[in-house]
Amino acid sequence: MGRDRVASLPMYDFPELQDAHDEFWGALAARLAAAGLTDVPRALTRGATLTQVWGSPRLLFAQGCEYPLAKAFGDRVRVVAHPMYSAAGCDGSRYRSAIVIRIDDLDQGTSEGGLAGLRGRRCVVNERDSNSGMNLLRATIAQVANGEPFFASVAESGSHLRSVEMVASGEADVAAIDCVSFAHFQRLYPSLVAGVRVLSWTASTPSLPYLTAGTASDETLQALRAALAHVFDDNGLAKVRERLLLRGVDLSPKEGFGEVLNLERAAVSSGYPILR
Repeated sequence: MGRDRVASLPMYDFPELQDAHDEFWGALAARLAAAGLTDVPRALTRGATLTQVWGSPRLLFAQGCEYPLAKAFGDRVRVVAHPMYSAAGCDGSRYRSAIVIRIDDLDQGTSEGGLAGLRGRRCVVNERDSNSGMNLLRATIAQVANGEPFFASVAESGSHLRSVEMVASGEADVAAIDCVSFAHFQRLYPSLVAGVRVLSWTASTPSLPYLTAGTASDETLQALRAALAHVFDDNGLAKVRERLLLRGVDLSPKEGFGEVLNLERAAVSSGYPILR
């Protein structure tokens, strides 16, 4: 990625929303430049891996998933803020996952809304290190697994959208979908989402945080927070925020990623360390 500073918003950057993310970043970048920050990238970085983005010492601004950040990047990033989303399953700056099954899944256990009815079914996760797709689901299933293997199989799809496609088509039976992604899918791909239904919800954790490099100064951190406050208060950006489901921002985040690791520890202590 070279020596240029990095800005990236990869977590909900669906093709239909890329122009909205570009406008959001353009407004934020302009505010940062006006505040005196140097080398502010004019465009978002796309095409780089998450490891390249989150691990870059030149990272200025990005969004990340707390579980992989906690496992491998905890000392390499600083949390700037947590966005607040207008999506079912969100509460303030917290989010959760929707546990989805096929719309016509009439198995007695699942039709009654019971998680136990998922035993022996085929699960799909977007990524093995995803908080929303794996960690939150593991913590939920640990409560009914009794320390035993629970699913017949656990496949990896590569994305939440593909997980929904697999459940809707019958390639899999159950998936945990980040509620913000699910709300976007309901808008962008309603015919696809019509093929699944929400069986249950996981516990919540802080929403996917905005980040900067771990080496960023306190002055840079404060400049980023001030710029975010301006962008979220700008009436001229209301339509952009609405398209991105952004309704506010928490500029006083907790240090570290303790909650997602606590969920992992709870699953381990209950004898269910691996989603299986």
